[in-house]
Amino acid sequence: MVRSGTTHGKPKFVPFNDELMESTMQIFKTSFAFRNSIQLNHEDIKFDKSLFASLKHPRNSNGKALQFIYSSKQFKTKGGLTAGTATTNVYRNAQFKKTMKAMQTPCCSPDEPNYSPSIRTAIARLLKPDPELADTIYSKCVGLSNWYGLIQELFPNTKYIYGIMTGSMEPYLKKLRHYAGEIPLLSADYGSSEGWIGANVNPTLPPELATFAVLPDIGYFEFIPLKEDISGHEQERPCKLSAEPQPVGLTEVKVGEEYEIILTNFAGLYRYRLGDVVKVKGFHNSTPELQFVCRRNLLLTVNIDKNTEKDLQLAVEAAAKLLAKEKLEVVDFTSRVDFSTEPGHYVIFWEISGEPRDEILQECCNCLDRSFIDAGYVSSRKVNTIGPLELRIVRRGTFHKILDHYVGLGAAVSQFKTPRCVGPTNATVLQILSLNGVKSYFSTAF
Repeated sequence: MVRSGTTHGKPKFVPFNDELMESTMQIFKTSFAFRNSIQLNHEDIKFDKSLFASLKHPRNSNGKALQFIYSSKQFKTKGGLTAGTATTNVYRNAQFKKTMKAMQTPCCSPDEPNYSPSIRTAIARLLKPDPELADTIYSKCVGLSNWYGLIQELFPNTKYIYGIMTGSMEPYLKKLRHYAGEIPLLSADYGSSEGWIGANVNPTLPPELATFAVLPDIGYFEFIPLKEDISGHEQERPCKLSAEPQPVGLTEVKVGEEYEIILTNFAGLYRYRLGDVVKVKGFHNSTPELQFVCRRNLLLTVNIDKNTEKDLQLAVEAAAKLLAKEKLEVVDFTSRVDFSTEPGHYVIFWEISGEPRDEILQECCNCLDRSFIDAGYVSSRKVNTIGPLELRIVRRGTFHKILDHYVGLGAAVSQFKTPRCVGPTNATVLQILSLNGVKSYFSTAF
């Protein structure tokens, strides 16, 4: 199986076998059972009633699932093994369709796109020209305010929207909520190309608070504790470790503490470090419920500073509010550390929806700089051991070029995650960002 490679810039091969397929179907069925068990008895519920008012019962009886499935081609390795992305292996497997049928969740999409390159031909067998329907869709769209509630308007019987909404995907939640209107968003399960970790057994939680109960029979899990700060007041962020402690087992983790996951699974991976940092939020019976925190190796650091993907996201969200006042938005973003000048400094790349005034972008740049509140960063900025933060604006379509690059390497569109921190080894992405830069601003916040 081919891993997407969006983190390090290169795809890599990891094993996939029938046992991993079984685990995938087990995760699907487990989380579906919890979604199916939701009964919104308004006297008993303890969550936001307005958010889930439309979710009477998510069982898909007499209905279908509209699934946006992106499958890529399988190929042969030099040793003669069949290889493909994780999603390709799953969707092309006959067991996937059987499981969806058993869950009473038939898909309205044709099977051919998973096998045949002629997607247009496959769709043409199902769809015929329908001018009346086209006029109806047009009238519904023009009647919306900035397309708010588009999904709800086009598909009024939609029960919920289900997908990956944590980690690198969390920045897109605001836009998805805009299109969804009042339709609830439910976070999908927790896993990776290497294997699955846990199921979402609390589907009524908003995606930002989603937790995942570890399924203890799909692998052997160990957890590296992340040590506390010297002061003892707060947990240290990832990568601030002087010496790693010994891993602990599934039943030895403690609520409120953060860990890095080690996975041993039936596909052949042995004590594999996923690189994910999770926080234990509680227990479902005896198995821990985990909340994804960040990728351990996606880190901005120049001196004694340590800023994670989540820290970057919060800084971008804070600065984007200044753009929102101008009715503009950040389309996508990433970052890198630039050591070409002394001292090194952070570079934040933005693709934006319009052309704001220079003074607005300068304010955004200053806001970004101030929003990194890590003590090491703030103290280093004050004494100039970290240079002024740089905000670079890139052309529209730049991040689509990055997507095209990874798809060209064999990644499936459904597995693509915008790399939030581009390392020095990711030369092609750095080149794309460099060639498409149009303006730069340097912070004057310190």
